[in-house]
Amino acid sequence: MPAVPFLADLLVALLAGSLAFLAARWYSGSAAMPDQPAREVARAAGSALRPSRGLRRLVTARLDRSVATGLLLTLALGATFLGGIVLGVLAVLVRRVASIQHVDNSVAGWGYRHRSSGSTSALHVVTNLGNIRVVVVLALVLVVVELIRRRSRWALLFFLAVLGGEEAAMLAVKALVGRVRPTLTAEAATLGPSFPSGHSATAAAFYAAAALVLGRALPGRARHLLIAGAVAVTVAVAASRVLLDLHWLSDVIGGLALGWAWFALCAVAFGGRLLRPTAAVDTAAAEAAAPKRVTPARSAVRNR
Repeated sequence: MPAVPFLADLLVALLAGSLAFLAARWYSGSAAMPDQPAREVARAAGSALRPSRGLRRLVTARLDRSVATGLLLTLALGATFLGGIVLGVLAVLVRRVASIQHVDNSVAGWGYRHRSSGSTSALHVVTNLGNIRVVVVLALVLVVVELIRRRSRWALLFFLAVLGGEEAAMLAVKALVGRVRPTLTAEAATLGPSFPSGHSATAAAFYAAAALVLGRALPGRARHLLIAGAVAVTVAVAASRVLLDLHWLSDVIGGLALGWAWFALCAVAFGGRLLRPTAAVDTAAAEAAAPKRVTPARSAVRNR
């Protein structure tokens, strides 16, 4: 079949989206999972600070509302830098482990052998969904939608943090690793370093952020479908990079890890669906300053 690579791309995307939908349904139906994970993470961080008086005073002082955004961005950039270093080390290891490179070569060779003009054109349409210029336009559309729908003033800052931080981290890791792209096509040789895949990282960060912003007012099932769609589009973009022989398989895995990790950090910082840059700070500071809670079990023991 002349369109085998494109069909493979759609199949992988459909599988990933289906798994994401099932995972979201399971998560929402589990009594052990918090309904607002970003707030719970912030609360846990504040609780961990409570036993140390000196550290608690230092942190709660730094978490003043007037400097909260700057502190969050500083922490986010620091975490991104560390994540980039880890990705760089992993990239060096991946290149030196023969079995992993063999898998990369096999997948790249399969895509090249089955390519056709129609399949290649269709994959280029898919891969452009991870192009930073296309993504920026889509982000601006969502910002306008949020302004009209909810009068939200933080959507622009949220997308700036997600996309700006992801792009900075991705470019830093590319420069650090300097991995060579596949050589099966002339196009790949003109695109610079290979690891991690920029399209994959951008798609992972942006479509997850878009699902968070659009899904804030939706009921559970619709929100789960939105999450599934975001994952499916992201995986389709990542797979297209491999099937077009523009990246190794390990490149797009690294890109997905970077993009989703950075989105998760930004989502926690903005309080998840609260989408307010001081939400996590306020929660952590309040938890750190609160008196230690006594569980019912311990209280009962003391009353005996």
